Amino acid sequence: MLSDNLRRGVLFAPLNMDVNQLFIVSGYATPNMASWFIKNIDLPPEKSIDIHLIVGMVPYDGLSVSVHNGFKDLMTEPLPPSVNSFTCSYICEGPPVHSKLYIWAKDDNPVSAFLGSANFTQTAFGNNRREIMNICDPNEAMSYFRAIENNSIFCNHAEVEEYIILHPTHPILDNENHPLSPFENSGLESVTLSLLARGGETGEKSGINWGQRDRRNPNEAYIPLPARIARSGFFPLEERHFTVVTDDGHMLILRVEQENDKAITTPLSNAQLGEYLRNRIGVPNGAYVWKQDLLNYGRTDVTFYKLDEEQFYLDLSV
Repeated sequence: MLSDNLRRGVLFAPLNMDVNQLFIVSGYATPNMASWFIKNIDLPPEKSIDIHLIVGMVPYDGLSVSVHNGFKDLMTEPLPPSVNSFTCSYICEGPPVHSKLYIWAKDDNPVSAFLGSANFTQTAFGNNRREIMNICDPNEAMSYFRAIENNSIFCNHAEVEEYIILHPTHPILDNENHPLSPFENSGLESVTLSLLARGGETGEKSGINWGQRDRRNPNEAYIPLPARIARSGFFPLEERHFTVVTDDGHMLILRVEQENDKAITTPLSNAQLGEYLRNRIGVPNGAYVWKQDLLNYGRTDVTFYKLDEEQFYLDLSV
């Protein structure tokens, strides 16, 4: 029985075996956890894995829009070399599935499996939750996976929204009026972060211009995070991933990183945030961003509203 350091025992130690696939059944799961796991897989150049996730309690609870969109994005976005593919399916027929099952395999032949209480979430695999996982028969586990797989639908299937119930990421976002109007007296915590460096200009090779150097993707960017805000508890730390819904309807997965937690960026590719910001303020893809570009757009900062511990709203409206 595993009860300590489930991250290592269930998710990372098996990578040392001769495996190239991970099959997961989880009652509840989040794209933040999938993104965090994908980011932290470190394999030799000649080795990569495929990840197959089935989310089981969708028929009972439905899904928030941001969770659904997050899983769809992970199925289409470029992945790091250690992950060959990521697929996510939802149970859509028959009873909901509350099981938590992790199966490691080589070319569809099961090698090792774990069954227990830990959902595929950052909370379950974090340090503030007690969970247990037991080693189980990998062949029986794979038979179970294949059986419920027949009752699932890919999250990016063209008709998936006819089979599942979607609900707002947060009640305050389910508003047909101007998207910012509910926030004025909502009581939600918020912080405003400048996109400028200390000298009053944009960073020459930092911040929104992080990638403006040799042999880097010029779109790479981060949002500077002052130490006092990093220490305040507003954003999750310890490289936990969190979801951000933007005021123009996009969704990003972000994390706080770098020394002294000084930067917020998109962990799977730092260029995702830079591409979004450049597109939003109207400068060419990969271009150097000056303060005047931000002034021409109408603002030099962004505001985050905290919906819960893993979900935020980003306002860049003018």
